[in-house]
Amino acid sequence: MREWRDFKAENAWTLFKVMAEFVDGFERLNQIGPCVSVFGSARTKPDNEYYQAAVKVAERLIEEGYGVITGGGPGIMEAGNRGAHNKKGVSVGLNIDLPMEQGHNPYIDADKVLNHRYFFVRKVMFVKYAQAVVVMPGGFGTLDELFELLTLIQTKKIAEIPVVLYGSSYWQGLIDWLKGTMLEQERNISPKDLDLFHLTDDVEEAIDLINEFYSDRDHKLSPNLSL
Repeated sequence: MREWRDFKAENAWTLFKVMAEFVDGFERLNQIGPCVSVFGSARTKPDNEYYQAAVKVAERLIEEGYGVITGGGPGIMEAGNRGAHNKKGVSVGLNIDLPMEQGHNPYIDADKVLNHRYFFVRKVMFVKYAQAVVVMPGGFGTLDELFELLTLIQTKKIAEIPVVLYGSSYWQGLIDWLKGTMLEQERNISPKDLDLFHLTDDVEEAIDLINEFYSDRDHKLSPNLSL
């Protein structure tokens, strides 16, 4: 049996690794300017309508002056970086070390690949440096990122940013459950919490929602200072 002091030493080294990951991320992402994070499934194939929509969303974001941040992997993440690459814009990948997935996709700027050991550090980077988030259909990881983001906005731990859910046929069932069960039956959220996100099936509407938010002088294009 390992001695307890061995675990304490191991935990101390983990703390230093976490700190180093935060410092590297902050130093590098502070330089990139306004960006939008794109979340979605790593399993989505290039012939899928949501992959193609994510490419278009990213292309339009670049045209509007934003960079694009993704999780760096395949699927929707690749689509987001691909769209940014197509328009020669800022293309950032927050890669995570996972045993079941390959390395980062080829559409990330060579100097903007960040490799993470820890999901929680990666999620801070997603949120701190995003002026908005576009959430395409995805699995557990996408829902984890979405609901953590909504919780941070709801509890005012971060400044509000636009959260756009793309794909009504995918998200509508979840939204119906939020309204019918979480809100109306159990009263576990407030009606205004449903205003924290927007649903669309249109690329231009997604872009307009973001631009309109920042047309208000009270909303600044800057890193989220609460994190």
